[in-house]
Amino acid sequence: MPDMYFKQLLHEDCGCSSYIVGSHQSHEVAVIDPALDIEQYLDTSHDRDFHIRFVIDTHIHADHVSGARALAERTGANLCMGVGTDVLYPFHALQDGDELPLGNVTLRVLHTPGHRPESVTLLVVNAARAEEPSMAITGDTLLVGDVGRPDFGGEEGARALWDSIQRLMALPDYVEVFPAHFEGSCGKGMCGRPSTTIGFERRFNPVLQTDDREAFVRTISSEIPARPLNMEAIIATNRGEVAKSWAMPRGGVDVPEVDVATARARVADGAFLIDVREPEEYDRFHAEGAHSIPQCEIADRLDEIPREREVLVICAGGTRSLKAARFLRQRGWAKVASVAGGSDEWRAMDLPIEQSKPAGV
Repeated sequence: MPDMYFKQLLHEDCGCSSYIVGSHQSHEVAVIDPALDIEQYLDTSHDRDFHIRFVIDTHIHADHVSGARALAERTGANLCMGVGTDVLYPFHALQDGDELPLGNVTLRVLHTPGHRPESVTLLVVNAARAEEPSMAITGDTLLVGDVGRPDFGGEEGARALWDSIQRLMALPDYVEVFPAHFEGSCGKGMCGRPSTTIGFERRFNPVLQTDDREAFVRTISSEIPARPLNMEAIIATNRGEVAKSWAMPRGGVDVPEVDVATARARVADGAFLIDVREPEEYDRFHAEGAHSIPQCEIADRLDEIPREREVLVICAGGTRSLKAARFLRQRGWAKVASVAGGSDEWRAMDLPIEQSKPAGV
């Protein structure tokens, strides 16, 4: 029987990964960055006679509701997060250099702030093979082909991320990298693979091809993706402020799409048009009559969206609006559609637009 157990679980609905790591020798495991559906971890632990000793969130998640608290409560596991994590419930604070024992397997903690101030990376050491780490579970610090977006890390997030990346790049080339994301809004350049190595990223990750800290900061601070759908409610839920697990988007709901000309006609007939772009995008220009509700705030502003009228959702090109429209369908809006082509096509078709700020401002 192998001495170490490792399982990566890919969650297609949010583009995230979670992990079960532990020891066949001691039958102890840790679950890292668990998804909201905790039954999958309970099933694995039951089937393999594992004891879940630690449940760890590498940081406060912004795009999906964590199952960490529920899993820890269900199993009696130790709930762990990085020191200084700003939540409203008790947890075991992980300090840089801490080690979490799981039989012959050890999780070694690296504090890697930047994406979030509390972010940690977990180095996996399998003592049955070597005393040095062979794997790094990097959360949203180092991704495949990118690094985590820095704007959730405060004003100094990008510079802190540079320092954290340098710590990771000091690891040997052979160390395998397993991030918390393989797609989604965490980084703009992820390639879609669920894992990589330190050596491959050192050589081919485009944002790491500089030795200049300020050049790195400029690169990762430009063209940051829009804040995730329902981010405000999701973060508040993960902090313990509210209980809005329903705010987490789920796939599988079909909604119709309409072209911009049809959308314009329906708005004239009384449809309610929501622009889910970021406020600065809306201010530059927006479709005439559109109401600004950024996608990150939708779950907190449902009372502003009428149920008795048809609802149309628009963004820049049609991707964000489709996800937001699907969420509204999940929440019971019967007459909702996404505007294909978005505001960019609306303007290109010379349909009426409005500006909250003068052009050039």
